[in-house]
Amino acid sequence: MDTMGRHVIAELWGCSAEKLNDVQAIERLMVNAALEAGAEVREVAFHKFAPQGVSGVVIISESHLTIHSFPEHGYASIDVYTCGDRIDPNVACDYITRFLGAKRLESIEVPRGVGPIQLSEVRTRAIS
Repeated sequence: MDTMGRHVIAELWGCSAEKLNDVQAIERLMVNAALEAGAEVREVAFHKFAPQGVSGVVIISESHLTIHSFPEHGYASIDVYTCGDRIDPNVACDYITRFLGAKRLESIEVPRGVGPIQLSEVRTRAIS
C-alpha cells in the first residue's frame, strides 16, 4: 500500500433542498453510502439544525464519512476518508452525489500518510 488512506473532500451544488433538510434521509444516505463502498459501519451521529441544515458523521472501521448541508443554498460538503486500500471513497462520494440530485460535483482526493500533502487534481463535473 502506497498510502495509509484516501480522503475525498467534495462540494455538491444544486442538490435537492428537501433532501438536504431531512435528517432521517441524510442519515440513511450516509450509512448506505458507506455500505455501498464496502465499509463496516460502527457508529452514527446526526443533528438537525433550526431552521434548516443537517450535520452528521458515520464512523466506519476504515475511518469516517461526514456531511454538512445548507439547504438554502442547495449545497452539501462531504468528506469520505478510508484507511487501507480495500475501500474506494469515490464510490461512497458518487452514491451521495446521485441521491442528493447534485447538479455539480467538485472533489479532490488527498492521499493520507505519505509525508508532505500531495494534492491530486480537482475533479469537477456537471451531473446530468
